[in-house]
Amino acid sequence: MSNIHLGLPYPGGVVDHSSNLANDIGVLYLNDEYSDVTLQVNGQAFHAHKVILAARSQYFRALLFGGLRESHQAEVEIKDTNLTAFKVLLKYIYTGWVSLGSEKEETVLEILGLAHQYGFEDLESAICDYLKDALCIPNVCVIYDMAALYSLCNLKAVCEDFMDKNALPILNHESFYSLSPSALKSIISRDSFCAPEVHIFQGVYEWVERNTDLTPEQIQEILSQIRLPLISLSDLLNVVRPTGLISPDQILDAIKAKNESRDMDLQYRGYLMPGENVAVQSKAAQVLQGEMRANLLDGNVSNYDMDRGFTRHPIDDNNGQGILVKLGMQCIINHMRMMLWDKDQRGYSYYIEVSMDQKDWVRVVDHTRYHCRSWQYLYFQPRVVRYIRIVGTNNTVNRVFHVVAFEAYYSKQEVDLHKGLIIPRENVALVTKSALVIEGVSRSRNNLLNGDIHHYDWDSGYTCHQLGSGSICVQLGQAYWLSSCKLLLWDCDDRSYSYYIEASVNNRDWELIVDKTREACRSWQTLTFPARAIVYFKIVGTFNTANEVFHCVHFEAPAQVGSENRPRVRGFDHAVAPVLPHPLGGGGEDGQNSPAGAEAVVMDDSHSALLEAGPVRERLHSTARSDHEEGRVREEGAVGRVREEGAVGRMREEGAIGRVREDGQTVWAKEEGAVGRIREDISVGAGRRDDRSGGARPREEGDAGRVKEEGSLTKGLKEEPGESSAMSLEGSVDSDRNPRRNKHQRCLQVDSDDEDDEESKE
Repeated sequence: MSNIHLGLPYPGGVVDHSSNLANDIGVLYLNDEYSDVTLQVNGQAFHAHKVILAARSQYFRALLFGGLRESHQAEVEIKDTNLTAFKVLLKYIYTGWVSLGSEKEETVLEILGLAHQYGFEDLESAICDYLKDALCIPNVCVIYDMAALYSLCNLKAVCEDFMDKNALPILNHESFYSLSPSALKSIISRDSFCAPEVHIFQGVYEWVERNTDLTPEQIQEILSQIRLPLISLSDLLNVVRPTGLISPDQILDAIKAKNESRDMDLQYRGYLMPGENVAVQSKAAQVLQGEMRANLLDGNVSNYDMDRGFTRHPIDDNNGQGILVKLGMQCIINHMRMMLWDKDQRGYSYYIEVSMDQKDWVRVVDHTRYHCRSWQYLYFQPRVVRYIRIVGTNNTVNRVFHVVAFEAYYSKQEVDLHKGLIIPRENVALVTKSALVIEGVSRSRNNLLNGDIHHYDWDSGYTCHQLGSGSICVQLGQAYWLSSCKLLLWDCDDRSYSYYIEASVNNRDWELIVDKTREACRSWQTLTFPARAIVYFKIVGTFNTANEVFHCVHFEAPAQVGSENRPRVRGFDHAVAPVLPHPLGGGGEDGQNSPAGAEAVVMDDSHSALLEAGPVRERLHSTARSDHEEGRVREEGAVGRVREEGAVGRMREEGAIGRVREDGQTVWAKEEGAVGRIREDISVGAGRRDDRSGGARPREEGDAGRVKEEGSLTKGLKEEPGESSAMSLEGSVDSDRNPRRNKHQRCLQVDSDDEDDEESKE
């Protein structure tokens, strides 16, 4: 039956008359009809209903139904309660409605106290929000006292922030003298309550004069928060001493501390502006030293090149002066962000010092031993600062230190530090954190660090290097204190890898931190090692059961919990795929190789070489093979594997260049007078079995296949993951051997009449 037939205007037959219920209960407010209790407040009676009071408040539930004396009385007295505030609260109990704007501030504060006492948390929160918007110099001290009394942390924090920004006017306002002793002590003990110390002393002196009921202990406890060494000698003698509040010995101790202590050891007060960059021209910050000074604080981090957009200083002939920044006011900071010039792969080393008087300097950041690049995220213990000095100590390209942008903050973010280095909780091996892949082969430069663990296949989404030559090297943006990392090995089939990882802070001195050279590893690798400072990770593959290339899809440091929780790829569950042991005689699995070709970018200093790289398409449902079909045939003589030279994996061959395809395995041949690609039917198999196992048949020169010097590109050619070629020269090859083929497997096209005949027979 439809709602229309029933005459119901509500979809789904839902009737909502809750507003009527609230109105009906609200009618009972101050109504003696059905009343079963009378509340006496300062001599005035309020007729009420126990069940409504108990339903709305735990306080009244315990009072009226908790077995106390009041639970048996028809009249209950409410003591020490403001009459007007209670009447407003009682109306809120019955109606859920109150108008704070129509009440005086004193009444609102009384309502806040009752809401806290009777457990009306929603009302308490609403009043706090109202008071936050109503803060002003005349009422902030009273509101702060109330927030401190009832432990309303959020409201208290807002009041403190307001007082920090208006310290001097508050010290001179009448409401300051009504503060409780605990509230006054809490306020003037804050480093961020920034006003001249002599004015703070004068405000405290006036407060003591007006609060005559204080004990000597209370007075001394408050006076101990005055920072006498920050008061000038003249004011100590002419302002502080005549009051008699401070003893002559205390004044002498203050003068001694001022003269003998380091300036930066004095407990300065400073302005606190959480989350605001104070090193900006709008806050009167300026660059006092450095070449091209106007660029540092202009906020432009996009328009810079070799000639403009940065501030610099010479590393050798600067006498440690560096780049000097003066803030517009003394500020409390604990975080800096600095962008180093990063149009190439150079690394910088530097340190940063802070001061209040340009004489006494404290080093807060020391990265003189580390290579750093691009954005620097720097944290240290909070300090009051007026001057900041940035000094470069090294540049891996030349002897000039370049800074594109500089920012200074106070951050509320909790950061763990060890020896001045961040102990990160989140992954810092990201391009967004200035990390970079400086060695390795990939379709795009930073596949390894883009955080994408879902989109990779046979042709793309990984970074690789040739076994025995080069490595995959990751440079972090700055030094971090690390004890773990995680990587995802290419796992679209059941191959396994062996590898090791080294770490460095300067790309020169390396330490072994992970050794997996004797283990069969696959898919996700969560690795731990003794904590240390790290800038560079060098991942070196030593073995692959499928071919001669090491492939890595993803890298992160430190290791993140849950990185491996990703969807299935191409219907293959990598998490449960079996790990094959290393074969005793070589480096390949039983061949199921169907190469795939793909262009790749070579990670080297020139950024100019292009490689072809693509993973092997292994046959997951291949037919059984005889021994001679499964064996890997090696050619001797002119055709053999040539180790790639250098970290970039480029082949340098004299004369003509050719490439031999053996079961998906890339080998290089130097052929005199002939340029072409030697191909072999990949269906032969990828198992590396030699004469010792009796499964491999040595290839004689006559059986090796005829090299055809054809300029045309053979269709269907695909390569192993990470295989590389310096040139796009391709030919074709005939093979005498032709195993049984899976009809669903893609195979290489061959240009041999004999092979075509055999293929047609099959």
